[in-house]
This record gives sequence, C-alpha cells and structure tokens, in this order.
Amino acid sequence: MKSILVTSFVVLALFSGVVNAQDDIEKKKIEFLISSVENLKGAKFIRNGTEHDGKEAADHLRMKLQNDLGMVQTADDFIRLCASKSYISGKPYLIRLSDGKTINSEQYFREKLKEYNSTVK
Repeated sequence: MKSILVTSFVVLALFSGVVNAQDDIEKKKIEFLISSVENLKGAKFIRNGTEHDGKEAADHLRMKLQNDLGMVQTADDFIRLCASKSYISGKPYLIRLSDGKTINSEQYFREKLKEYNSTVK
C-alpha cells in the first residue's frame, strides 16, 4: 500500500511539472503575440471603430487576458477569446498596417502564432 501511495505522488508530481511547463510555453506564446502588435511600427489597432497605437492595443489585450476568468489556457484561446473581437459589440478587431492594408486581427495573430511555432521547436 505504501509503495502505491509513493508511486501515485511521484506520478502526480511529474504530471504537475509537465502541466506547468506547458503553461509556461503557452504564456510565452501569448506574450509574443501581444508584443508583436505592441511593436508593430506605423500600424493602428482598430477596436469598435477607434484607432489605437500598438502600446494601447497591447495594454487592452493584457487587460482582457487578466480578466479572462481562467478561460484562456493556450495561445489559440487567447486569439479566439481576447484578440479577435470586442466582448461588448462583437465587432472584429482590425489592424491597419503601415502600408495602408487593413486585416482582421485574428488573421494577423494566427499568422504570428504560425511564425512563432515554426521558429521555436
């Protein structure tokens, strides 16, 4: 009985370490995504029809992430639940790039996530 209990604790400890490592990986991905818009030169983040610079956009996304009530577990969750549209109006967020092209923020963040995943293996 004692060996079963010890084995159970070891398995739980190992599993908890894996979960924490996965959490850290996802947090790094999310911070990469937020930083990518924060440092996007000459671009405007459009939320509910109002333009914001990268710093304001990043602040807003970090605020939404803090208020997520534990629903955001992955970078994909972050894109879907925080970075794609307004909670209030349901309108999609847009990004007007420095060349004048406007794209949906979900598209932007999905491309950035692919970029991150391809460089960090």
